[in-house]
Amino acid sequence: SNFEETAYLLLNGELPNEAQLEEFRKVERNNREISEDLIAVIARFPKDAHPMDTVRTGVSFLGMEDKDCWNHDPAALLDKSIKLMARIPTIIATDYRFRKGLERVEPRADLGFAENFFHMCFGKVPDQATLKCFDISMILYAEHSFNASTFTARTIISSLSEIYAAITGAIGSLKGPLHGGANEAVMHMLLEVGEPDNAEAWMRDALANKKKVMGFGHRVYKNGDSRVPTMHNAFVEMAKHKRELKWVEIEAILSRIMIEEKGIHPNLDYPAGPSYYLMGFDIDMFTPIFVMSRITGWTAHVMEQLASNRLVRPLSAYNGVPQRAVKPIAER
Repeated sequence: SNFEETAYLLLNGELPNEAQLEEFRKVERNNREISEDLIAVIARFPKDAHPMDTVRTGVSFLGMEDKDCWNHDPAALLDKSIKLMARIPTIIATDYRFRKGLERVEPRADLGFAENFFHMCFGKVPDQATLKCFDISMILYAEHSFNASTFTARTIISSLSEIYAAITGAIGSLKGPLHGGANEAVMHMLLEVGEPDNAEAWMRDALANKKKVMGFGHRVYKNGDSRVPTMHNAFVEMAKHKRELKWVEIEAILSRIMIEEKGIHPNLDYPAGPSYYLMGFDIDMFTPIFVMSRITGWTAHVMEQLASNRLVRPLSAYNGVPQRAVKPIAER
């Protein structure tokens, strides 16, 4: 399988045959360009701004450009979803190049999804080992039920707002370090540890001082994240390919101690973060890459919500001070 096939499944509810997949790829590849106006806006962003802010603002700008943004017809929503999948990588790569003081690299319609993203970021297509690891991460990050960002998207679209508003809100939620931003925090942690010889002492000190250790635990998976073995294997192969096995050694030591001492297992961010690092991406690019994948899951949820919509309006259980009488202001 590959990410494009997974994206088709999420957006259409069925696996494609060869002709359907080829048509899907054709539509995605032909919609990667972004407008000169959006390119000019990205060029004006502060160079020290987090790339997630660029993605969020870029998607909002796409909504302003789409004169048919309020169209909730299923066919229109599917078209917008594929275009978001196609253009978000271009926004991310354009910002990456500008922040580096480099010229923008145009998308290429003759390249696959992963190949094109590397081309736009680095000006070249990497080897197959790198592409395979990247594609695996895209598949594993694509969809994961009612997480915080997905619920945000569904809540926004339930008010019959437009799809760009829902995705902009989802991106804001994903930016948080307890959600998508965790893959960045994992790599910062690994760099702090530095070497395998430091790993055990670092972890035991972190646990003793009740320090938050990123990349562990999950609100759904209590006995291990089912996505981790596949991503871990891809990470190990990537580390071998780059001759950087120390990151695998550090992760093995940290996870062993965490499981032994706390019974808490690694989540998907734990192997994904260092995998992106080994591919050559800056750490602040990790969560935007997550967006490139999860856009397919978010838009699938948006379409599902609208298919049988009710306004999301949760009730809250009040747990504050008891009811009080209102005193005149002179008596307060």
